[in-house]
Parts: sequence; structure tokens; C-alpha cells
Amino acid sequence: MLRIQYEMLNLLLSTIDFAIPVLITIFFGLFFAGLIVEMGLLYRVSHLSRPLVSLAHLPEIAASSFVVSLGSTVAANGMIARFRNDNFMESKEVFLCASINGIPAYIREIFTYQIPIVLPTLGLVAGSIYASIFMVTALLKFSLVILLGRLLLKERSYRLEEQSPQRMLPFRDAIRNVLKSQIKLFSRIATIYLVMTFIVFALRDIGVFEQLSQLPVANLFSIPPQSIIPMTTYVASPVMGLSMLGPMISNGSITNLQALVILMLGSMLMLPLFALRSLVPNYTAIFGPRLGLSVVVFSTGLSMLVRLAFLMTFLRLA
Repeated sequence: MLRIQYEMLNLLLSTIDFAIPVLITIFFGLFFAGLIVEMGLLYRVSHLSRPLVSLAHLPEIAASSFVVSLGSTVAANGMIARFRNDNFMESKEVFLCASINGIPAYIREIFTYQIPIVLPTLGLVAGSIYASIFMVTALLKFSLVILLGRLLLKERSYRLEEQSPQRMLPFRDAIRNVLKSQIKLFSRIATIYLVMTFIVFALRDIGVFEQLSQLPVANLFSIPPQSIIPMTTYVASPVMGLSMLGPMISNGSITNLQALVILMLGSMLMLPLFALRSLVPNYTAIFGPRLGLSVVVFSTGLSMLVRLAFLMTFLRLA
């Protein structure tokens, strides 16, 4: 009994430790969204990315959240949640905005992951192709958002200028109004996020994700036996998986093409697990279960389809 209580306490502490930084980011995203609305700054900020979101017939509100997403996707989605809560946006607009807010993450990872980690580890050939696949996913996602926006949304559903405050509030009054209005919304988001994170951590501790990562998918694709370990390692930790593949490419144990097959297989196993561990708690907490899961399924499903297409191509060439 004491052991169970100890494990539950550790699980709870791990959940809180992991969730606090994310919740702080969400809080400031909500706060920033409310502040720029209260002070009438939203219309001015939106000018920076209006041409981009206008391609998808998204409202001008989406432009300001996209600017914020260049720094933090979570903060940008927190802003969208605030706009939705204030009835500035419809569900289909929120879905498309949340989807497009994830695109800058691909750009950030070029400089934080692809160039400093992937290229040196895999070498110029395999590393460049792997990074290119990453960018193809981003371009396809952006294109689909534009297409869906033009199909589902009117060219201009409303004018933001009419919804902005007619006069700029004093800074202190704006802060007071924002804090007062966002308490209920943030409390709901924080509660859902903590519960979802706790469940994910509990599933991890009982080994659910490890069992899923060891499914015999690799046996269907005739990859070298020695590549099974780096592939399954990639599912748990992409950086460790890459680090194991790099020397194998260098010493000729596997070819660049075989390495790419392994990476595509590892990605297809890793992406749904990553979605369960990270994206589902984030998006369901911010947007609610139905809309949040829709965004996660769209993004993860698209990424998996791109990797499947490249996997089939690589297998034909192998």
C-alpha cells in the first residue's frame, strides 16, 4: 500500500513538474491575447502576417496568433482559445488557425534540430534528404490549410476593426480586465491539461508506449537485422536513434537508402506516440476534446502519410 502511494506521489510530482512550464506559457498566451484586444492593438499586429493568412481566407485575428506562433505554438494556441472563448471565431476557423500555427515549428526546428543535429549525425546525403522530407511536410500542411480555408470559409467573414475596442484602455485597466476575464478559461484548460498529462505519464510508467514501440513492423520491410535497435531507439528518442544510425552509415553497415527507410519506419511509429504523449494533452486542454483531437489527428495523420509516401519510394529504389 505504501509503495502504491509512493508511486502515485512520484507520478503526481512528475506531472506537475512537466505541466507547470507549459501552463505558464498558455497563461501568458491567453494574457497577451486579452491584452492586445483590450488595448486595441490586435489590428496593428495582424498587419505583419495578414497576406499569409488571407490566402486561406482566415480572419485577421489569425494573423496576430501566427506572429506569436513564430516564438511559441502553445502561446499562439492559447490566444486562439481566448478569441474563441470571446466568440470572435468559429470552430472551423479555430481548426485551421491551430493547424497553421504549428507550421512555424518546422522553421524553428531547421535551426535547432535539422542543421545542428541531423546533418552532422547522418551525413550530408541522408541528412539533407531527411531534412527535406521534414520541410515537404510543412509545405503540404500549409497548402492543405490554404485549400481548406478557401473551400470552407468566406473571403472575409467579418471585419476585425469593428470588433476592436473603440478607444485604447489605460494599461492598468486593460490588465485588470484581462485577468478577470481569463481566470475561468485558464482554470478549465489547466485542469484538463493536468489530468491528461497524468494519464499519459501513468500509461508510460506501466510500459504501454514501450510495448507499442516494439510492434514487429520492421520485419515486414526487409531491413538489416542490426537496424532494429536504432529504429526502436528512434521511437523513444529520435536523437539517440540518429546517433546510432550515423556510425552505421559511416562504416558501411547500412546504406543511405536503408537509413532513410529505417528513419521513415521509426517516424511512423514515433509520431502517434509523440501525439499521445505531448500533442493530445496540449490541444485537448486548450481547445477541448473534439476540436483538439481533430487538430492532432490532422497534423499527425498528414505527417505519417508523407513519411509513408517516401517510405514506399525508398523501398522501390532499394
